[in-house]
Amino acid sequence: MISPAKFLAALLAVSTPVFAQPASPEKTATPAPQSGAIVPAPAPRGKGLGLSGPGAVHSGRWEEMNRRVSGSAVKQGLMPDLKPLIANTQLRDTVVILGGDGNYYLTGSSGDDIWDHNDGVELWRSPDLKTWDYLGLVWTFEKDATWPKDWRFHHKPVRALWAPELHYIKRLKNYFITFSMPPGGRGLLRSTTGKPEGPYVNALANDARLEGDIDASLFEDDDGAVYLVWGGGWIARLKDDLSAFAEEPRKPALLHPDKNPPHHADTCPPRRDCADIGREGAALFKKDGKYYLTAADTYDGRYSSLVAISDNIYGPYDHRHEAVPCGGGTDYFRDKEGRWWCAFFGNDDQSSFREKPAIVRVEFDAEGLIHVAKIQPDFVLNSKP
Repeated sequence: MISPAKFLAALLAVSTPVFAQPASPEKTATPAPQSGAIVPAPAPRGKGLGLSGPGAVHSGRWEEMNRRVSGSAVKQGLMPDLKPLIANTQLRDTVVILGGDGNYYLTGSSGDDIWDHNDGVELWRSPDLKTWDYLGLVWTFEKDATWPKDWRFHHKPVRALWAPELHYIKRLKNYFITFSMPPGGRGLLRSTTGKPEGPYVNALANDARLEGDIDASLFEDDDGAVYLVWGGGWIARLKDDLSAFAEEPRKPALLHPDKNPPHHADTCPPRRDCADIGREGAALFKKDGKYYLTAADTYDGRYSSLVAISDNIYGPYDHRHEAVPCGGGTDYFRDKEGRWWCAFFGNDDQSSFREKPAIVRVEFDAEGLIHVAKIQPDFVLNSKP
């Protein structure tokens, strides 16, 4: 039996009107800008963090990455135990070329964290691939940039120059630099002096930028025609002065695609269907009349250099293969003695180091496939095998 006190309390609960309280205003987060939108510059990030050469500062991320490497590709005999070309230098996307003056030049994505910011394009020079002199910043955001000077939103405000490549165009007797910017878009710079150290200005007409994918490279064919190559293998011929495209871009077909998912990044998403050469970092070179289209892709857990071969620059390409394990998006070049090399930087834990500039000798078999050379010069090795 309910007590009178409880009964009265229950009666009051149902009979007493409930007066609505004023609703508190909803706290809505300010929507983030769209990816690629121009945003205000953040507070200064710190002096030296945007460099890889003298004066560079490391936050500790680089050292931690290198403590985690397993070197399993070396232990399995897939790669030699390479030695970085330049001590204590953090560099991604390393490329090396033989310049028109007989010197070798090296550059790449520099700075402590290219997902955040860096200072521009740094350049090194060598007469023999063994000793390297630092030429400093040959292009900077603060002094030389036009449209790249803006900070853009890519998960946060960022301003970094990705994968710069120096190229010497024989027909024009001049140096050009390709580059890309997060979250997408590419640029092309031209030296105003005919010297690799610049200074550099936008080579594209009307201060243009090329929208879309990243990782641009240049290729000069035997007839002097120059092509821009980018992304996972797009190709387009440029006008004679390299100021714009001379044709619509094409992505060559790949014959006999490798349908093994672990041999592709993201296990072959539908947009790729395992039918391309690689995901990013495309480059192109020619040997014995054959075109070699290269790109970076994940291959059995390694960020490797994948290569396919064709008799025609526009393809179709065939014989896709892992040419340099852990090689990534890089370039192949021939030295003064006619030997072939692949630049290297290490972008996975199977490599013996991460984000350090190196090179490795490569050879071509009877079918034209590329392999890491069994015998390597002492100066590229940590120790003799």
